[in-house]
Amino acid sequence: METTKLDSLFRLSGPSQEDIDSFHNDGYIAYPDVFTDDGREGLIEEITQHFEPTRQYIEALNNGDKPERAYFIRPWNERRECSDRLIDDPFITALIRATIGDAYHFCHSALNIAPRGIGPIQFHQDHHHWKHENPINLAERDNYYIQILYYPNGFTRGDRNLKVIPGSHKVAPTQEATPERMLAGEFDAEAGRKLKEKRLELPPGSMVYIDARIFHGVEAKPVDSPQLYRIFAIDIFKEAGPPHRYTQEIPPEWMEQATPFRQKLFDREAYTEGCWN
Repeated sequence: METTKLDSLFRLSGPSQEDIDSFHNDGYIAYPDVFTDDGREGLIEEITQHFEPTRQYIEALNNGDKPERAYFIRPWNERRECSDRLIDDPFITALIRATIGDAYHFCHSALNIAPRGIGPIQFHQDHHHWKHENPINLAERDNYYIQILYYPNGFTRGDRNLKVIPGSHKVAPTQEATPERMLAGEFDAEAGRKLKEKRLELPPGSMVYIDARIFHGVEAKPVDSPQLYRIFAIDIFKEAGPPHRYTQEIPPEWMEQATPFRQKLFDREAYTEGCWN
C-alpha cells in the first residue's frame, strides 16, 4: 500500500485488494490508527474545543456531571477544516470508488460523545430501504449505503466498542432474519459462512468502513471506564438514487464553496416526509 499524499488526513492512499475483499465478504473494513497524527489531533481539537455544543458537554463531564444521555447531533453541519476535509479526502474518495464505483452521493453525517455509564445499542441494520415497502424502497434495496465510522480517541473491548456480525449483509432482509436467529445458526447456509459476533477494539485515530446492511451494535460504556468519553463521528454516502431516511439538505454555504467534485456529491434530493410515496 502506498503512503498517503500530503493533502490527506490519512496514512493510506487507497484500499488494498484484501480490504476490498473484506468489504464484500465480511461487510466491513477496520482501519486501526489510519489517521495521520496531525489528522487525528486536529479532528479531536475541532470536536472538543471548537464546536460549542460538544465543548460545553465535555466541560460538564470534566466538572463531574453525569448526563443520562450521550451527546448526539444529526446532521453535523458545523464542521471546521479537518472534519470538512473528511467528505472528499483522497483516501476516502479512493476507498468509496474501489468498493462501490463512481456513482454515489454524500447522504448525511452525525456526531456523538458517549460518556461513562451510557447503555448499549443493540444489533441493527441502517439500510433504510430494507425497512419500508414502498415501490421506491423495493427498487433501491440492492443499492449501497455506506457508513464511515470515525473514532478519534478509540475504544477498547467492553468499553463502548463496536461489534459486528460479519457476513450478515448477505442475508435477505426479511422479518425472520433477526440477529438472534443469525447467531443461532439459522442463516449460515444463506450467508455461506458461520455467522458469529465479532467485538472490535481500535486505538485512537481509527475508522471502520461498513456496508450498512451488516448487523452492527455498540456495547455499554462502564461507569468506571478509564476513558471519560468516546468520540464518534460518522459520514454516510449512498449509491446514486432516491434519498434515504436521513439524506440531509445541503447548507447553502457548502454548495457555494464546493469544488466541482463536491457539487456532484451534494447534487441529490434530500429526504422529506412523503417523498417515498
